[in-house]
Amino acid sequence: MDKQTIIADEARYMMQTYRRADVVLERGEGVYLFDSDGRRYLDFMAGIAVAALGHADPAVTAAVAEQAATLTHVSNLFYTAPQVGLARRLVTHSFADRVFLTNSGAEAIEGALKFARKWARERGVGKHEIVAFGGSFHGRTMGALSITYKAAYRDPFAPLLPGVCFAPFNDLDAARAMITDDTCAVVVEPVQGEGGIHTATPEFLRGLRELCNQHEARLIFDEIQCGLGRTGRLWAHEAHGITPDIMTLAKPLANGLPIGAILLTEDVAAAVGYGEHGSTFAGGPVVCRAAEVVFDRVSDPAFLAAVAENGERLQRGLRDLNSPRVVEVRGAGLLVGVELDGPAAPVIAAARARGLLVINAGETILRIAPPLIVTREHVDEAVAILGECLS
Repeated sequence: MDKQTIIADEARYMMQTYRRADVVLERGEGVYLFDSDGRRYLDFMAGIAVAALGHADPAVTAAVAEQAATLTHVSNLFYTAPQVGLARRLVTHSFADRVFLTNSGAEAIEGALKFARKWARERGVGKHEIVAFGGSFHGRTMGALSITYKAAYRDPFAPLLPGVCFAPFNDLDAARAMITDDTCAVVVEPVQGEGGIHTATPEFLRGLRELCNQHEARLIFDEIQCGLGRTGRLWAHEAHGITPDIMTLAKPLANGLPIGAILLTEDVAAAVGYGEHGSTFAGGPVVCRAAEVVFDRVSDPAFLAAVAENGERLQRGLRDLNSPRVVEVRGAGLLVGVELDGPAAPVIAAARARGLLVINAGETILRIAPPLIVTREHVDEAVAILGECLS
């Protein structure tokens, strides 16, 4: 099917909820994508921080093919080795005692909210209020949308989940005023993605931990975008020496196959009994086998050190451009935001025309989130292209 037919059929048959670039992608290889015209792109968005190991990774491909030829799906009323193997890896390498697997980040957020409220109910306190933060983005389903800050996302679907309030991000005094004995959960991204690549300060996260302890609330870290190696650490919150009670994961976990996870302490997990939560497709053997391969690669200390090194090189290179259009370069590891003095869309289009894919995080912010396997040569090439676009 030719490019124009594909574009016309999409307009005819699909809901128009995405503003797509005029590109039909056909295949990927490592850090590169190729379109239907044979053009190659250096992919510095990775499906929005998803393709941690790049495209068509041989080990992931082999594991998926082998598993698909053996067992694709069974009900969660039975055990499978890939599901248990992935859960073991996640618990062994985190604060958590238990894992619940999901199909997406939004589904993981929904489960996390349910578990926090059930935990509060089981303790007999009956509290249900949730504190989230300015700039937050947690997903598009109704519960996740309820704790997402941007009114343009929420308002068309109101009324949403009751009992949610928002405090300014990184403002501990404001959070202290909102977190009370009626709060059952506090939800925060250690590094905000959609909100503009803003990093939580150590003091802010430590203060939230203390406030949750004080008011008997559960602290939820949303690491759907910033977790699993993206910041140069396995988990973004490790930089601050504190742990949550619940953590959500998704994007990079199976290198593009649909998966999410909720990591939680035994204290929270024990509040949820048989039949109180479930998911038909979550934790299937194919996606879990892929996730095992991804996790084993990304959790390697040498791999994480390379992510941190290339992230520093990326930020340094962007700052060294000395472009008057750049207001600030910020981020952690290979999750970098470039705040501009005007709209980001023209720069994104100009980069794409030069063979580089990046995305925005708000109207004026370039979001750069390449596969974690990029080399210093890839970083330098991307910086050079952005320098041309910003000159």
